Amino acid sequence: MSSPAKKTVFVFSSYGLGQTEDAGLKIRLAKKFLALIADADPLPAQLCFYTDGIKLCVNGSPVLDELRALADKGVALILCFTCLETFGLLDQIAVGVVGGMGDIITAIIGADNAVVL
Repeated sequence: MSSPAKKTVFVFSSYGLGQTEDAGLKIRLAKKFLALIADADPLPAQLCFYTDGIKLCVNGSPVLDELRALADKGVALILCFTCLETFGLLDQIAVGVVGGMGDIITAIIGADNAVVL
């Protein structure tokens, strides 16, 4: 009998991946990461987005195809309402569902592994 898959949540708090001033590199890394986890087994349970990370989920984002592929496979994408409102992006959401910090906390607490990117 196989053990149940661990529930993993990834949290995006910046526009891309990494701690570099090279914005192009951050986006290339995010595209690659998202494409690879779309083929992972098991898939992550959720991806959460807050602060600049929510900009990955709005019109014009260079990673929308990768995020849509994950959403189509059942991965929940949770976007911080306060951040969207603060940045004036509520009417530009392209993928994901609007939640609150409480939803993000619930996702993190309910995960076996939570990874902040």
